[in-house]
Amino acid sequence: MHSFPQPALALVEQMAAAAAADPARAVALQGAPGCNSHRAALEYAPDCLPLPCFSFEDALDAVKEGRAARAIIPIENSQHGRVADIHFLLPESGLFIVGEHFLSIHHSLMALGDGPFAAAYSHPQALGQSRRYLRERGIVPMAYADTAAAAALVREMADPQACAIAPKIAAELYGLKVIDNNVEDAVDNTTRFVMLARQPLVPASVAGEAAMTTFVFEVKNIPAALYKALGGFATNGVNMTKLESYQKGASFSATMFYADIIGAPGDPAVDRAIAELEFHCKEFRPLGTYRQGRARG
Repeated sequence: MHSFPQPALALVEQMAAAAAADPARAVALQGAPGCNSHRAALEYAPDCLPLPCFSFEDALDAVKEGRAARAIIPIENSQHGRVADIHFLLPESGLFIVGEHFLSIHHSLMALGDGPFAAAYSHPQALGQSRRYLRERGIVPMAYADTAAAAALVREMADPQACAIAPKIAAELYGLKVIDNNVEDAVDNTTRFVMLARQPLVPASVAGEAAMTTFVFEVKNIPAALYKALGGFATNGVNMTKLESYQKGASFSATMFYADIIGAPGDPAVDRAIAELEFHCKEFRPLGTYRQGRARG
């Protein structure tokens, strides 16, 4: 699959034309119209022009090429952890995080008919988040590129035994019947999105506000390097809310770390902690400082 199902393509073309006419308002996103990233874009910036893209790479390229001022990308889910590949894509994109948004995830089961249903199509994350619901009804989960595209596929297939798990808005866009709402297994299912742009926010622009700073780093290949590198955050009272590792290259000899901290450069405690981190690092790359979308702690 290298494109969206036909029912989604007409909507994509309309939205792409609107974005091309006003790139400053355009927000690139991965997924067909009606996906959760579409919802997140409209919640974060109600006056934006969503630009649906087939892949995360396509959405990032739209910003790099100037076809959209920003991109909104899901980075982690409360039930399923980090979104696959995003920690590789963000540092290499050359873009910066300029905001974050937390979206409550509510899935609906939708179809052309009333069932019973043999298979449910959706993104693997959505299928995993609705695992119990599907198992209890004997519906086989079928992975697809994204939630809303799965709804468009069900419309295109015209198979009465097929259904999709997608945001409720997708049923409206693709002429499907909502069979059941809130089919997610956890009532507090939430996805965190980050807003990306070509230029970072100046840390001084968030002075006095609750802020986050995100960066990636690789420590020197010596004993206790990570312990020493992180010690400055403890001694300076800087709260690190996320620390995740991923392999750099295929040698498995270099590990990169992705981190979020509360605070912004310019705060003496943050500056001291980052200076100590850099002393013990082979590589340090800031990905952005931005306002908190939700209070931590």
